Amino acid sequence: MAAVPRSAAICSGVQAPSLCSVSARHGLCSSSSVTMIQCKIGLPDLKLRKTKQRQGLSAERKVSLVGTPLVCKQEKQHQEGHWKVQGLGPVCLLDETPKKLVEAKPHQIWMSEVVAKRKRPYFLNRKWTAKDITYTSFMLLMHGLCLAAPFTFSWSAFGLFVGLYIITGMFGITFSYHRHLSHKSFKLPKWLEYTFAYCGVQAIQGDPIEWVSAHRYHHQHCDTPKDPHTPYEGFWHSHMGWLLDDESTVARVGACANVADMEKDSFYQWIRKTYPIHPVLMAVALYAWGGLPFVVWGMAVRAVWVYHITWFVNSASHVWGTQKWNTGDLSRNNWWVALLAFGEGWHNNHHAFEYSARHGLEWWQLDPTWYMVKFLETVGLATKVKLPSEDHKRRLSFVAAVPTSKA
Repeated sequence: MAAVPRSAAICSGVQAPSLCSVSARHGLCSSSSVTMIQCKIGLPDLKLRKTKQRQGLSAERKVSLVGTPLVCKQEKQHQEGHWKVQGLGPVCLLDETPKKLVEAKPHQIWMSEVVAKRKRPYFLNRKWTAKDITYTSFMLLMHGLCLAAPFTFSWSAFGLFVGLYIITGMFGITFSYHRHLSHKSFKLPKWLEYTFAYCGVQAIQGDPIEWVSAHRYHHQHCDTPKDPHTPYEGFWHSHMGWLLDDESTVARVGACANVADMEKDSFYQWIRKTYPIHPVLMAVALYAWGGLPFVVWGMAVRAVWVYHITWFVNSASHVWGTQKWNTGDLSRNNWWVALLAFGEGWHNNHHAFEYSARHGLEWWQLDPTWYMVKFLETVGLATKVKLPSEDHKRRLSFVAAVPTSKA
């Protein structure tokens, strides 16, 4: 099997002539050929010293190993054992934190039955990648600009905020990035598909390929250790902490290997290559149109508002609300998230029927994104609109919706 680039492997267990069996305790292997180990993928290669030189790992590189044993080969580099992964299997997220943080006590999320345990620190005692620094700096800038909102308020600036909230939040994120591109719930003519996708670009949540890949991985590994933003690792982690730790995300899911359909499209490739330019052009246009108030309200306040609403779908809709469908995960139907996120808060409905263009399955479940899909279908622009069958509903339904939290 082909070697996996930028991966780390650490054995744990006792020595054998050519194999290293696995136990729960940390140790090092000094086998000279092929070893069966449990390992971690996606992080830079670690160089391990021989057992005689050092027992165990240092506190700075403590790694908790869980997953499926993989076949690895040892290569010699500068007189130290260097391990490269030769096979893949299900690998859970592995802790890379000082021991005192690895052993942090679980805590119950406020007003929820979800018990969370933090896996890694977000600020101290961790490696910051260039991507982490860029994301964090940008988030601080956008949130900082929001402090100027009271001093730059005008009704025209507020109207711009509302208009762009709908254009980028609903047209761009919930309609295009989520229901159309991620789940293929309906089809659109290419010119219209690209128009709505560009609205999503101006939401400043990443290019379409990046966003769709992360969301598809979420559904593939929902609320397991490989989920990029499960609340089992804390509300903050599921809300936005995961965005600021790219190394951890790569360790869970690896590279973007689930968006081949989009990577073949020259438009999305072009957006990915030129992505930073588009929000800058938007900011320049807004400044030329209405000066600093339009930049503050049309860019910063609007983007931060849409950010947190989108993130509430990942966090609040996985800890507070009700479950009608037996999805086997933490997804909840949350009315106030649905109100803010154009119907996305009917999240248990969505996880039960991921392919469905409609999330508000009951008449009283407000779902503006679905109304938009239905309108485009009526005028002939949206085709092959997918909805759950009655048989599928019957198979996933509980006897009745059971409250799962106090909120």
